[in-house]
Amino acid sequence: MAKGNIVIDLTKLRNIGIIAHIDAGKTTTSEHLLYYAGVKHKLGAVDSGNTETDYDPEEQERGITIYSACIPFTWKGYTINLIDTPGHVDFTAEVERSLRVLDGAICVFDAQKGVEAQSETVWRQANKYGVPRLVFINKMDVVGANFEKAVGEVRERLEGNPVPISIPMGAGSSKDSHDPFKGIIDLLQMKALYFEAAELGKSMREAEIPAEYLEDAKKYREQMFDALTAHDEKDLITSAVLESHDADLNKIRELIRELTIKGTIHPVMCGSGREHIGIQPLLDGICFYLPSPLDRPPVAGTNPKKDGKEEKRKPDPKEPFAGLVFKFIGSDHGGLFFIRIYSGTLKPNSRVLNPGRDSKEVIGKIFHVHADPKAEREDLPEAYAGDIVATIGLKEAVTGDTLCETQHPILLEKIVFAEAVVSQSIEPDSNADKDKMIECLKMLEREDPTFICQLNKETGQLTMSGMGTLHLEVKRHRLERDFRLKVRVRPPRVSYRETIRNNKTVTGECVRQAGASQLFAKLTVSFESRVGKEPTGITNKLKPNDLPAPLMAAAERGLKSALQSGELGFPLLNVHGTIISAQMDQETSNEVAFEAAAADAVARALKDNIILMEPIMKLNVTVPDEFMGNVIGDLMSRRAEIDRQDSNGRISIIDARVPLAKMFDYADKVRSLTQGRAGSTMEPFSYAAAPDEVLRSFIDPEY
Repeated sequence: MAKGNIVIDLTKLRNIGIIAHIDAGKTTTSEHLLYYAGVKHKLGAVDSGNTETDYDPEEQERGITIYSACIPFTWKGYTINLIDTPGHVDFTAEVERSLRVLDGAICVFDAQKGVEAQSETVWRQANKYGVPRLVFINKMDVVGANFEKAVGEVRERLEGNPVPISIPMGAGSSKDSHDPFKGIIDLLQMKALYFEAAELGKSMREAEIPAEYLEDAKKYREQMFDALTAHDEKDLITSAVLESHDADLNKIRELIRELTIKGTIHPVMCGSGREHIGIQPLLDGICFYLPSPLDRPPVAGTNPKKDGKEEKRKPDPKEPFAGLVFKFIGSDHGGLFFIRIYSGTLKPNSRVLNPGRDSKEVIGKIFHVHADPKAEREDLPEAYAGDIVATIGLKEAVTGDTLCETQHPILLEKIVFAEAVVSQSIEPDSNADKDKMIECLKMLEREDPTFICQLNKETGQLTMSGMGTLHLEVKRHRLERDFRLKVRVRPPRVSYRETIRNNKTVTGECVRQAGASQLFAKLTVSFESRVGKEPTGITNKLKPNDLPAPLMAAAERGLKSALQSGELGFPLLNVHGTIISAQMDQETSNEVAFEAAAADAVARALKDNIILMEPIMKLNVTVPDEFMGNVIGDLMSRRAEIDRQDSNGRISIIDARVPLAKMFDYADKVRSLTQGRAGSTMEPFSYAAAPDEVLRSFIDPEY
């Protein structure tokens, strides 16, 4: 297939991502991959804010990755589409949508810290999508770096099957270690590899393994062969190993590749991005061991025009076109859509079907982009199965939408994202900017599936919801920087409800002077609580001759209107009013009087007779066992009711019901209590009576 004017062999295409916990060294590793591949002529640094993949000002300022970046490059005849993803849990959607379209991944671990909180999350995400991965133990040069411990944690905490194929020579730096990290040992070739620091690691030389590391190298090589031969169904190397012959290098690589793609093993390599060690072997490992699009199963979906019949598409340019929009970047001039092409050929100016929305889209230009979508773009005359490309001008498509040939519809499985858990109200500094702000928020919502904005009709607030406070802070900064809006954010108000404490029968009346006229009406109404049947309602037991029809209608209208809000101004819930009797005067009764009498009846029934109802959330928390006590104690302080506690290995699962008013800071709090290792989801469950002290705080603000 062609890429620009270059013909690409699909067997030599790699769509890979780099995933890890924050600060494990993903971006530094990416920088070195691009530098050694010749994409960059100068090596950037995260601390300097000049890396290729962290192009956004927010990323450069914070020194973290926020947006997944896609960069194509070549290495030794292979074409690699590289995606560098965020490590912070607030931006988990960027990882989720990247893993959905990747064929393989590099999971980077800090040699000192080992498996960290977000490492567990991204590993589980990779498991969910069946993504084969290499393990790269980074930062072997830092104080306390421990290769063996890090590998052990991948096995124990992640339940992976790590198989080292390279090991470090030394650990730590020359300042703090008598045996500093100086290079790596390739266990397949049994060679020591050294990298020239003066040339930023560009030059690599092979040498014999130093005597002090030879014993360890033999031990690890033996363990590697034990792991490989346990699954060597084709006898690629087992006979040679058993007969103590040197196994063929190409056959060893073939077997490692086969087992990696199956997910049976996770090859482990090591190095240091900061010290420029171990990156070229990692590039070779990407090419040798991670899958091409042809190594992945055909993508599956359903035919929306044949009652959901299963359809499959092979990664073949001759198959009908099918692709997935996995990322959208909004701008004042429209937006940029990233598409993973699973089958067929995509051409500029072609019409495609969006089966999930039953709409047609016109593909504009097709191109490859570098990390920054505003920078260089490489226009393509067409794009083929297996590739990742960008286009502009789609009208309705959002992240997770399928695009396909109109004559051969297929609906691919959608990307499922975690629900937003933290909310803030937002408003413009100037009312004149309100419409523009709403328009920009809608664009950000289309861009990010975990970001939601909505107008609360009850409170009048516009709220934005996301995965954490940092997530919302970044969105606010985008509004201010990219869209030049000045905004204010505040915590949202809880939308309470009111209901009656005791059933009550009252007589509402209107006996007053209105200008030159007198008004008179009396209405006796019985109010009762009807839990779970309806929010509010009325029944009229008057007989037709008790009141003229217009006055009867006015009484019903007045009652319905008054039952919309309670004594404190919140909507009423589960209150039913029954009109029992009415009194009128031929001269002074009219519709206005009966509407007023109905409102008076509601006010009398509610006077000192309300219960404040608060929204209750259904909460699910997944937490390592060692933090269980902290999490339970915190939930009790939030008036939680625990419904269920289950254990899944070393992970505990808690189901609870908790008042929403106590949960606005929960996502951040539970992370701090568990060193970031707990996860939580929350959804509306019901309304329940709030404690009396909450009610009193509304009645008496000084309470």
